[in-house]
Amino acid sequence: MKQKEVESLEKETLDPSFWNKDNSSEILKELGDKKRTIENIFNIKQELLSYKELIDLDESYLEAIQNEIQDLDLRITKLELETKLSGKYDKNNAIMELHSGAGGTESCDWVSMLLRMYERWCERNNYKYEIIDQLDGEEAGIKRVTVLVKGNNAYGYLKCERGVHRLVRISPFDSNKRRHTSFASVEVTPEIDDTVTIDIKEQDLRIDVYRSTGAGGQGVNTTDSAVRITHLPTGIIVTCQNERSQLKNKELAMKVLKAKLFALEEENKRKEKENQLNNQSDINFGSQIRSYVMHPYSMVKDHRTNYEKSDVYKVMDGYIDDFIEEYLKGGTKE
Repeated sequence: MKQKEVESLEKETLDPSFWNKDNSSEILKELGDKKRTIENIFNIKQELLSYKELIDLDESYLEAIQNEIQDLDLRITKLELETKLSGKYDKNNAIMELHSGAGGTESCDWVSMLLRMYERWCERNNYKYEIIDQLDGEEAGIKRVTVLVKGNNAYGYLKCERGVHRLVRISPFDSNKRRHTSFASVEVTPEIDDTVTIDIKEQDLRIDVYRSTGAGGQGVNTTDSAVRITHLPTGIIVTCQNERSQLKNKELAMKVLKAKLFALEEENKRKEKENQLNNQSDINFGSQIRSYVMHPYSMVKDHRTNYEKSDVYKVMDGYIDDFIEEYLKGGTKE
């Protein structure tokens, strides 16, 4: 089927009027993605055949190539998952927003832990990431942070992380060593390119500039380079203070605003009762999608699929692929 789709797309690109189309770049990207999938399938098939030939010659080879077969199995699983990413924007970059919830300083520290987890996941999966806005907690941790994750299928995978994440542990901030529960929300929207039109009127925007308070070196903090944009009709506020240039910060902030308005429009079309972008659900007890328990036992459990793992520290080191896989496979509670 994909081969026929590739042939159809290739035929379309040969049309003399192809480059006059508004979505020509989108078609080329789709063609490249499908070609890559076909090439991966072909390579896996060839490797399987070569391993079969070796084992047919001598079964003792089976033990020798065990690791290669396990690696091949992981590649097949990843390829199967990619076929489930059929959403229109699944292949896009992702904009992640992490917000602290109930728990004060504890939840701010929890946001910093989640940020590290997603950074490690990005590094392990060869995704580039860029922090475009960050507000630190009053005592420790991070109150909110916005991250742009770049790479093929970034949104398709990270959309599985959208929701409230709950942490249970002995608090490092409690001198009495009591157990605390903290909450943080994760919002994920696709980065939208210029082929998608979002009507943003200039009179609907309030743009404020201020001195950056985040990390980035002295150059960032000596000028009013940070930008805050408020979309008056919806009340959506986006900020960016990562770049030294006020102009670049404004461009990034507008990109995030465009993505949030697009996602809000999509939510309204689907008439969902819960508007995740405006964070209408409480970041509190009973609303979590996943729990991370460090005390009195070690466990991470996804409440949507019932999938769980006992090594919470490994999960916090970025090994969340199994949870994403279970969600994409459509696992349900028993």
